[in-house]
Amino acid sequence: MAHQRFEFEMPASSDVVFDAFHYHVWRARWDSLVSDARVVGGAPCPFVGAETENTGGGWLRGLSMRTRFIAFDRPHVAAASMIGCSFPFSRWAASMRHRDTQPGRSMLIYVYTIEAGPTALRWLLEPVVTWVFARQTQRRFGRMRDFLTEHAAEVVEWQRVQHGNGAA
Repeated sequence: MAHQRFEFEMPASSDVVFDAFHYHVWRARWDSLVSDARVVGGAPCPFVGAETENTGGGWLRGLSMRTRFIAFDRPHVAAASMIGCSFPFSRWAASMRHRDTQPGRSMLIYVYTIEAGPTALRWLLEPVVTWVFARQTQRRFGRMRDFLTEHAAEVVEWQRVQHGNGAA
């Protein structure tokens, strides 16, 4: 089993970063790791108990995973775990914590635990899966940072329209 923690400085406040990840209207614009992510039932973003269906992007398009959100406290924390198994994972869980560091800047802390399967092949699969997932995680949040560098103001305007003043 692999457990990893990454910290990413983001060029936007925690509420902007949180929404850019969890509202699929934004995530589709930057997240090439996932080609399709949606909340079962059609909600625009997850919530505690929500299930999501996620299909890999790019060369990972053949992978898919169903998750259930166990925490969703905008803009501070979200956490989900995989439902069932999805090759090459026998277990997957992750959390994202956000905190503002200064005006217009924040820290995203991403922690995950993965286990490769099937059990008989874990010794072979897990080192490769662990390396690929860590690398893709770093690339993914780098793309998110690049997106926010250029488009954070669009997310802020969208929040203003959605919530009346940008706060939920």
